[in-house]
Amino acid sequence: MNAPSPATRPPSHLRPTLAIWKFASCDGCQLSLLDCEDELLAVAGALDIVYFAEASSTLGPGPYDLSLVEGSITTAHDAERIRAVRAASKCLITIGACATAGGIQALRNFADVNDYIAAVYATPAYISTLATSTPIAAHVKVDFALHGCPINKTQLLEVISARLAGRKPDVPDESVCVACKRRGTPCVMVAHGTPCLGPVTRAGCGAICPAYQRGCYGCYGPTEAANTASLAAAWIALGADRPSLHRVFRSFNAAAELFRKESDAYDDQDHPG
Repeated sequence: MNAPSPATRPPSHLRPTLAIWKFASCDGCQLSLLDCEDELLAVAGALDIVYFAEASSTLGPGPYDLSLVEGSITTAHDAERIRAVRAASKCLITIGACATAGGIQALRNFADVNDYIAAVYATPAYISTLATSTPIAAHVKVDFALHGCPINKTQLLEVISARLAGRKPDVPDESVCVACKRRGTPCVMVAHGTPCLGPVTRAGCGAICPAYQRGCYGCYGPTEAANTASLAAAWIALGADRPSLHRVFRSFNAAAELFRKESDAYDDQDHPG
């Protein structure tokens, strides 16, 4: 994505407007946009960034042509706010594991949130929160979901470019195993007997962990056709126990349906022995 020259750059009132929103999250996916550095100039040249609290105190009103939403919904106030964002946005794209799958905070979904509140806060009565952490799509229509913890900045630029060109983003739903093959990384499960979530995890990170002979942690969530039961059986063959399988599927994308179902299968509270 190349920055337009001053001579070809359209005036701000003719450029599509971009807004970036934060809900319950760590800000890492918003920072991925700032990490684009030189490419960010191209984004700023093609779009009018009118709302980006992470980067500017200037917060322009809608409507917005494109909204990027980071974070999950964890309070009644945020549930109301995301509906307002959706109403003000022609196109809404979720970015990151929190927005697409509830994030690490979705671990509350498997327990009593009041127990967490009582353990963490000195005055629990002051805390107003929902019992669950849910993805944006559970509350409003989402036009495209970009996965990852954090997202891949190249994929983000592709999504923005696709929106400007009026085409579908070219973000393939392939596994980390494909990325390992591309970079010539031997399979850690085959070569070293190291448990790895790569076969069921969406690519996007560049297969960093297997490149250092570590198993994939599932940061980008499950692929659409992930066979988690088959992978769990392979882990067991390598010596993994039930608690390990239960834990590994409950991390960044714990509330993603395929990971959630597989973790439930190894929840000893429901399946003793």
